[in-house]
Amino acid sequence: MKRIPTSPPVIPPLAPSASRPMWSVMIPVYNCSEFLVHTLKSVLAENVPASQMQIEVIDDASTDADVEKLVLELGEGRVNYYRQPQNVGSLRNFETCLNRAKGHLVHILHGDDRVRPGYYTTMQQLFKDFPEAGAAFCRHFNINEHNDIISKHVKDDDSQWEILDNWLLRISEKQQIQYATITVKREVYEKLGGFYGITYGEDWEMWVRIAKHYPVAFTSRVLAEYRKHSASISGVKFYTGEYLEDVNKLFQMIQKHLPPEHRKRVLKRAQKNFANYGMRIAHVLWEKTGNKQYAEANLTKALRMYVDTRIFLKAVRLWAKIALHDLKIRPHLPAESTAKNTDSNI
Repeated sequence: MKRIPTSPPVIPPLAPSASRPMWSVMIPVYNCSEFLVHTLKSVLAENVPASQMQIEVIDDASTDADVEKLVLELGEGRVNYYRQPQNVGSLRNFETCLNRAKGHLVHILHGDDRVRPGYYTTMQQLFKDFPEAGAAFCRHFNINEHNDIISKHVKDDDSQWEILDNWLLRISEKQQIQYATITVKREVYEKLGGFYGITYGEDWEMWVRIAKHYPVAFTSRVLAEYRKHSASISGVKFYTGEYLEDVNKLFQMIQKHLPPEHRKRVLKRAQKNFANYGMRIAHVLWEKTGNKQYAEANLTKALRMYVDTRIFLKAVRLWAKIALHDLKIRPHLPAESTAKNTDSNI
């Protein structure tokens, strides 16, 4: 079996049962035990009865800790544990999550993310108010390795509680959803299949696929936390700019979900959005690491994706910073050496 499916994996429907829970909180993990504690505590703190919520950790053969022991001790019998016989990769692990999910509503919560108080009651009410929705999501805060919120500018309010208008085109232009924020009806995965094709941005393709076939509900409340750290799959790809190569593949996958008359315009906007994103990543990497290779890898790949005057000027400013830094650290030759070199050049 290929680690990266080339088509959406089939998610077979479950046999009818009156004892199915409303929720399945499926927690895929791989070598993130230091954060898993916080993830589990956030879910358990919601105090949803076992009859209404399945909570299960799906371990992709982690090597950093005894994950089963951690789950048993912290979950005290409330959290189930399943370990892959061998490491199968993130996409196959997500597929296992979906196949093992028993609930009507499926929340894939990565083992380094968290929910905030009220996530499950709020999302369930959102589905109740909009039963036609195939999925529903909320806003989120970004947090770091130390659980500090690093995106306090995000508004937490009740101003939006709705089915989103024109959502297929909007989500196709720009990725706007994190796994931790979105809940999907299991029957939607049964109809559309699982995640496939790529290991960065596979979720974006899925949210577009869902938007093509179902209405999507949204609340502007902040009910989830997405953790940013360098050890994540996406974190590693940011150093080399590889994520931008993946995004180019994603553009083509997403185009297939769009009406032909909108494809060219949406593609151009998506390319512009990600080129700007690549520029921001290049600046952040330079400021935080001072690594010229990291910054230039993001710069060059962003410019290949899309360029206009503003993006080009952003690139020039960063190249200027890098060049100035190189001049400052270039060692000065002793006076005698300089004189000798000057004489030899005459």
